Amino acid sequence: MNNVLLLTTDTTGTSGSWIILLAEVAFLGLLLYFMLIRPQKKQQKKMSLMLSTLAAGDSVLTSSGMYGVVIDVMDEVVIVEFGNNKNCRIPMKKSSIVEIEKPNTEK
Repeated sequence: MNNVLLLTTDTTGTSGSWIILLAEVAFLGLLLYFMLIRPQKKQQKKMSLMLSTLAAGDSVLTSSGMYGVVIDVMDEVVIVEFGNNKNCRIPMKKSSIVEIEKPNTEK
């Protein structure tokens, strides 16, 4: 009699635990999306929008911490002039630019 009672209690509890497990996994997946993936995509979109407005004459800050002025803009490469020396022109990738400051045209 005791064996029959034990068998019936074991089979009824497993279907409910699978539903709870699936709900927890779905919740953790949503949490991961909203805390990690979504903010990173927003930042990438903002950065690509900023780099699309890059033009010659803009002051830029590179990822290495150097300030310079853009001389020429190509597809993936930008030529940046550093300092007052006109001979210090370095080609670099657009992705290495962190900040852009447009020159003031109003005077």
